[in-house]
Amino acid sequence: MSFEELLDLASRAVGGSVVAANDEFFAERDNLVNPWAPTFTPRTFGAKGQVYDGWETRRRREPGHDHAVIRLGAPGHVHGVVVDTAFFTGNYPPEATVEGCRVTGYPSPAELADADWFPLVERSPLHGDTRNRFPVDAGRMVTHVRLTIHPDGGVARLRVHGTPAPDPRLLPDTVDLAAAELGGRVVDCSDRFYGSPGNLLLPGLAAVMGDGWETRRRRDAGNDWVEVRLAAPGVLQLAELDTSHFKGNAPGWAALTGSGGEPLLPRTRLQPDTRHRFRLTHEWPVHGARLDIYPDGGMARLRLYGSLTAAARDELAAPWTDQEAGGG
Repeated sequence: MSFEELLDLASRAVGGSVVAANDEFFAERDNLVNPWAPTFTPRTFGAKGQVYDGWETRRRREPGHDHAVIRLGAPGHVHGVVVDTAFFTGNYPPEATVEGCRVTGYPSPAELADADWFPLVERSPLHGDTRNRFPVDAGRMVTHVRLTIHPDGGVARLRVHGTPAPDPRLLPDTVDLAAAELGGRVVDCSDRFYGSPGNLLLPGLAAVMGDGWETRRRRDAGNDWVEVRLAAPGVLQLAELDTSHFKGNAPGWAALTGSGGEPLLPRTRLQPDTRHRFRLTHEWPVHGARLDIYPDGGMARLRLYGSLTAAARDELAAPWTDQEAGGG
């Protein structure tokens, strides 16, 4: 599996934020974590020149480099980084470095400057107008990343792909165990023609139909499905099947099955453009679930609310308690 199939831990869609940058003269730092693809309109000028959808610093006339610090929306283990220089051709940085640190709480930019930073991507060459991809050894947990460009220039997006590691001490007793920001992920699906199944697990409500998962029209007797691995094993209590924005293309029915093949929700009729909620009565923990839709169509969100097992809470807590004990 490509690391780009993993969640972008830095994305604004999961709460990521650019908390500091030493310069953003030509284009704002916040663009780095926008979830949508960068765009460009030629000959669109503002007071400081051509408008770019990215982060761009002024031209340096002295030695040094520029940097931006990003707080991950979902702390976790980084498997790969994409430094996207889309549309930056004569003004991209020739090299970049990416570092990570692990800090609990909500540190200020000044406190982050004194953090124990470690390398994720060593100083490496970049190409202009390119998704520059860098695999990362996912050995250490990360809460913040620092992008350094050498010496200056523009970067459209920074993607930090990895697996979330939520602190269970901050989770309520009942939580959406399928949530991407907690580590839920799609492991397989029958079809992704019109939309990624990973959209089902993103935070918040879908703004438009394109924010969900949609399959092509079926011309056979089968049905479409998606398999989800939960963030951690737990007992599911409530399912939300959201068909918001899907009006002439919502599934007619849906069913849920646990990872062990046990029925969680029998085949049930759905309505278009509706948030459906169903109580689940299965009393045993599961580590995943399969959503079957009949026969095809689109779904905006899938929520699977439940309680973590005691063993799952202990396992999730290990990286956080290790840090407090002085671990790396």
